[in-house]
Amino acid sequence: AGGAYWVDSQQKRYVPVKGDHVIGIVTAKAGDVFKLDVGGSEQASLSYLAFEGATKRNRPNVQVGDLIYGQFLVANKDMEPEMVCIDSSGRSSGMGLIGQDGFLFKVSLGLIRKLLAPKCEIIQELSQLYPFELVLGMNGRIWVKAKTVQQTLIIVNILEACEYMTAEQRKQALAKLSGN
Repeated sequence: AGGAYWVDSQQKRYVPVKGDHVIGIVTAKAGDVFKLDVGGSEQASLSYLAFEGATKRNRPNVQVGDLIYGQFLVANKDMEPEMVCIDSSGRSSGMGLIGQDGFLFKVSLGLIRKLLAPKCEIIQELSQLYPFELVLGMNGRIWVKAKTVQQTLIIVNILEACEYMTAEQRKQALAKLSGN
């Protein structure tokens, strides 16, 4: 376990990329704009109009501390990153406010890429345990919610451990959990 302390050095800071889907935490409301912590070196802005169906009169009910799943519309080194919760045709496409009663945690950017890959075995295997909701942000944040807190934490533990497990070890761990 001598070198175990160095694991964090791979956790490079997330750098916003246009089109990336991320989970942000609302840190402030400033006029018509929300400020979000997205895990990068600066906060991202999100207009209240960048939600499906939002108008001057019909504003989204967003509070400081809320979690938002959105994507970067603007991300370059000369400008503040700007997020939206709608696609090019104005639909939410699954973006927006994330439910209150889930669990948010952080994994390495390498692991998140693995989990976001199409046909990710890890996610497929987990989904056979029991139903849960999952939101994966390219910025290394994951939000998960199962029926019970205990089930939620089991999913969290497996996802966190995945980085250091072989596929075989993971299958064994899952088999134990499902009681097979």
